[in-house]
Amino acid sequence: MGTLGRAIFTVGKWIRGTGQAMDRLGSTLQGGLRVEERVSRHRTIMNIFEKEPRIHRDVFVAPSAAVIGDVEIGHGSSIWYGSILRGDVNSIHIGSGTNIQDNSLVHVAKSNISGKVLPTIIGSNVTVGHSAVLHACTIEDEAFVGMGATLLDGVVVEKHSMVGAGSLVKQNTRIPSGEVWVGNPAKFLRKLTEEEIAFIAQSATNYINLAQVHAAENAKSFDEIELEKMLRKKYAHKDEEYDSMLGVVREIPPELILPDNILPHNAQKAVAR
Repeated sequence: MGTLGRAIFTVGKWIRGTGQAMDRLGSTLQGGLRVEERVSRHRTIMNIFEKEPRIHRDVFVAPSAAVIGDVEIGHGSSIWYGSILRGDVNSIHIGSGTNIQDNSLVHVAKSNISGKVLPTIIGSNVTVGHSAVLHACTIEDEAFVGMGATLLDGVVVEKHSMVGAGSLVKQNTRIPSGEVWVGNPAKFLRKLTEEEIAFIAQSATNYINLAQVHAAENAKSFDEIELEKMLRKKYAHKDEEYDSMLGVVREIPPELILPDNILPHNAQKAVAR
């Protein structure tokens, strides 16, 4: 970083610190009645030393998620609310169209009992359910990890396989393609059906679409949100007899029919009208 870069960084730090200083001053003036709260310094995407996340421009990273360090995320993937991807002592690689659902944790290993240095590798079109823990493991394309499951160092989940919700998969376990494993410790339960394999692919597609909705909502300005609230109130469904007494004919504008208006290009049209 050159001299100009350092100067800009310093000025930015002063500006951010001003808000915190004002909060502390306000709390002091309130005296014994004050309730102190720390101003959050949460950063959704954060470097650690020279390690910098590499995230495709169309990836949805929820505001309360954290992507830290040596993390690569492919196009169409989504990192949901409260999830943490921490690539500090090793790397995390996530393919395209994969969803890491709310409150999940993805970490890596610098060392473990077997002495192996292991990254975490997650393929494309993978679904990772809420509150899962993935530690220095490999999940191949179109696999499914259920809610609350824990995968330890060296685990390999092959393509078109499924880890049941709440399961604990022990170190260096390999789950073959087309199988369902459940339990603590996780063991083979049965083969996946054709419908379940199709469901895994459909689950990934559903989350790609849902991520677009959330990304569009998170990108809206205050004015856009207030305008939509006003329009929904204006065109809210009423009892037909009530409306007829007032001589009101309600016709819902096309831009208020979900989910079309919450995709970015349609949202812009709705605001323009």
